[in-house]
Amino acid sequence: MTDIIVVAPEWLTLREDADARARSTELAAAAAERMPAGEARIHDLGSGTGSMMRWLAPLLPGPQTWVLHDWNSQLLDAAQPALDADGRPTAVRVQVGDLAQLRAEDLAGATLVTASALLDVLTWDELEGIVRACVATGAPSLFSLTVTGSVRFDPVDPADRVFEAVFNNHQRRIADERHLLGPDAATVTIGLFEAAGWHVRVVDTPWRLGAGDAALFAGWLDGWVAAVVEQRPALSEWAAEFLQRRAGQITRGEVSVVVQHRDLLAWPP
Repeated sequence: MTDIIVVAPEWLTLREDADARARSTELAAAAAERMPAGEARIHDLGSGTGSMMRWLAPLLPGPQTWVLHDWNSQLLDAAQPALDADGRPTAVRVQVGDLAQLRAEDLAGATLVTASALLDVLTWDELEGIVRACVATGAPSLFSLTVTGSVRFDPVDPADRVFEAVFNNHQRRIADERHLLGPDAATVTIGLFEAAGWHVRVVDTPWRLGAGDAALFAGWLDGWVAAVVEQRPALSEWAAEFLQRRAGQITRGEVSVVVQHRDLLAWPP
């Protein structure tokens, strides 16, 4: 898995505000209600620099200890404590390792398990292992910002639906012998938790990007179109024209986009 999840710190910084706006505070509150009383120990999977912690810690009571899991030690080195709902700084621990090898003992003592923008870059086997580890802990699990594959531009362009379909095929590709789940990940996750007898709540959590998000909008669009071309090189000329047209609209504040995600909370019976 470490060969696939290669994320630049600059991209994580660029998207953090949009992520924070999109995530479900409703599910965060529901997670807090289901955590046991006392000191919280929260394991954040694929944490990067800790954006989930910075968003969620102020919504949860303290004291809190966050265990940040990521294969990229450089991203973990950039993580800084956040403040809990009582204004106290969180304690932060880091755990470097491949989430494909996650075991229940890696989540020992967890009162909550979280992840953000992770599930869609996993395979079925990797996701099944993570769900199995979460179920073994008995702690509620909050997974945010899993893409669904739905992208809606305003105004509409004839290329939108074609490129959406090709992009989603790219997200489901086989990469380094790993068959990625892409936009099927949320549905698979729900099924795995329900098969284990757990309850699941799901909330749509879209990015809504427009004139005030020009840098993120342009960066996201570049990556979206690049994935389309990688998946189907024959579209390269059409994609270049599309990108130029949409980039001009972004610069002039003439276009918006809704990029659909789902947040889900799972908890034991």
